[in-house]
This record gives sequence, structure tokens and C-alpha cells, in this order.
Amino acid sequence: MLVVVLMMVALGVFGGSKAQRVRVEVPEGARAGYVDADGRALDVLSGPAGDARAIVVQDGDTSTRYEIGQGWRLDHDADGNTVLFGTRRVNAFFEIGNLVLVANNASFIAVMAVGMTAVIVLAGIDLSVGSIYGLSAIVGAIALHQLGPGASGFVAVLVALGVCMGVGGLCGLANGVMIVGLRVHPFVITLGMMAALRGITIIIPQKIYGEQSIGGFSPGFTRGFFKGEVLGVQPLPVVVMVLVMVGGWFVLSKMVFGRRVFAIGGSETAARYAGIPVARVKVSVYTIMGLLAGLSGCMYIGYFGAGETNAGDAYELRVVAASVIGGASLMGGRGSAIGAVLGAIIIELINNGMIILGIDQSWNQVVMGGAIILAVVVDQGKRRLGQR
Repeated sequence: MLVVVLMMVALGVFGGSKAQRVRVEVPEGARAGYVDADGRALDVLSGPAGDARAIVVQDGDTSTRYEIGQGWRLDHDADGNTVLFGTRRVNAFFEIGNLVLVANNASFIAVMAVGMTAVIVLAGIDLSVGSIYGLSAIVGAIALHQLGPGASGFVAVLVALGVCMGVGGLCGLANGVMIVGLRVHPFVITLGMMAALRGITIIIPQKIYGEQSIGGFSPGFTRGFFKGEVLGVQPLPVVVMVLVMVGGWFVLSKMVFGRRVFAIGGSETAARYAGIPVARVKVSVYTIMGLLAGLSGCMYIGYFGAGETNAGDAYELRVVAASVIGGASLMGGRGSAIGAVLGAIIIELINNGMIILGIDQSWNQVVMGGAIILAVVVDQGKRRLGQR
């Protein structure tokens, strides 16, 4: 949390400012017009050319002046209402639109990072999470496309959640069954699944529609639900992230299932002798990982209004990075859902900071890899200090 706060302060200080477009509606009954340097009124239709120096809005006894030199202009919207358009300088990072963007982008990673934390606590790994995310999104997009834009929002949400989480859950179940049944390291199984599922994600839309992007969803599913506005922002992805974080925290720290996950990660042999059903717990954890990847894929198509074949590409790096930066130990036995969400926020702050500071995005993967290495080094240092 301290790192998140310090990063936000640094970006606010060093990120500078940017121009933001502003729209101001002229109140009904008010008068608006151009004035010259001496404050004399000009023809409202003459525009800001010539002697016009400002726009004055007179609403009863209240007079507001907007300087043309600051970019203000008078116009009419599609309904014929008089409006003012202009620009203002705002902090590049702390501007409300940018903060909402950071939070929403982090939510897609954070939801999966909670599941990845459970996998890592189990002393496992899931490299197929990005491909599961992409496959769930593309299959969910096909289902919504078949429903058509005329479907009710309620039905579309239920279908999307059912299809995306169903596909994700089946993929996660397949991972868990193969890892347990074949007794192969999770790295190998999930690496193979990553490649296979990514190929299926590309093949399906091309064979069915001949396109790489599928849209045409019900407006009730996109604008009415996942992009629904509350006080001018679209908070649903963040709400889902918080709910998943709370649920993950409760399961891992307060339920027997969570204690079993930590026990297996600490020592699988000791967990077996303690009577813990190791195989069942492993399959369950990987299935939950798939379900959360499917949920995140559903959020993605709901927020952006389409499913693409490259959705989730290289997300496995971000998800693992979020979990490790959030405190999960790759040796197993340690991690938290809250840490995973904070790690995802840090990842998104890094991405956003590179954009604000004008750093070439080609360095993104380099920074991400360095962050993982640094987090592992810090974790090992803490472990050694603890042993001493």
C-alpha cells in the first residue's frame, strides 16, 4: 500500500499537466455572447473572430466570463442548445478520467491475480491464464453475437457470465486434472495449454465469421451494465475486483479450504500425512483460477464491447507479476488476495506512468520482468532474514 501511495504521488508530481476538453451548458434563460476588449457585446453569430476577446454568460444577476485566449468558443449542440467548449489544464495523473482508467484496467488483471495467488500459494503456476481469458472472451462474444443487439440486458449478462465462466472453469479443470493425473509439473502442463488454447482462440472466430473481432452485443450488456455510469464514471469492473478480493481474502484466510491450500504449499508431504485431500484441493484451485479468468474475460467484452483473438496476449506475465509483487512466494505457502490486487494496481501504475512520462512502450516488458525479479529477490531476502 505504501508503494502504491508513493507511486501515485510521484506520478502526480512529475507527470505534469495536460489539456482537457471542457463542455459547459448555458443555463436555460441565460444569455451568452462575445464581447470585445472593452466589454462591449458583439453579434453572437459573428464568432470569435475579429474584435472578440471573451464570451460572457449572463444568468440573472450572475455574469461569467470565458477568455477566448484560453480556447473557449460558443456553439450549439445537436438539440440546438447553446453550449461552451474550451480546454483547461489538469494534472495528467490525478485527472478523474485517468484514475478511472487505471482502476478499470487494473481490475481485469486483479481478478485473475487473486486466483493466481492461490495457485502460487499451492506451490504451482498457471501460464495458460492469458489464453483462458482470451478463449473465454471470444466464445462469450460469439454467444452474445448470436443473441443479437435486441436481447435484453439481463439475459445477455446471464448468458455471458455462464458461457465465459463455464469455458474458463472447464479449462482450469483440465489443467488441474492433467497436473494431478499425469503427475507432471504445472509449468509444463499450463505451458502446453497456453499454446493450444491461444491457437483455438484464433481459429474459432476465423472459421465461423472470417474475422478477428466479434461484436454486435446487446446495449443492455455493455452500456447498461459493464459500462453503466454512476456519477459520471463507470465503476462496475472496480466493484467486481473488490468483491473478488474480499471473497479471495475470506476463502484463503478464514475457511478450511484456504488453510489446506497454505498447508499444501508449505509441505505437500506433510499435508498428505495430515489427511488433506491434496489432489482434490489442487484440482479445485486450478478450476477456480479458470473461473476467475473467465469472469475477467466477461468483464473485458462487456467493457470494450467486442471480443478479439489477441485478448489476453502475454497477460500471464502481468498476472504472475501482480501476484508476486503483491507478496506471493514462488516457493509456495505465502500470499494474500489483498496483496494480489495491490500488485495489479502497481502493474497498471507502471504502465500508466510510462505513458504519462513519455517512455517508449517497448520498455514495458523489460520493466515488468525487472519488477518480477526484484520482487523475488526481496522475497528471498525476507525468507533468509526470517530464518536467521
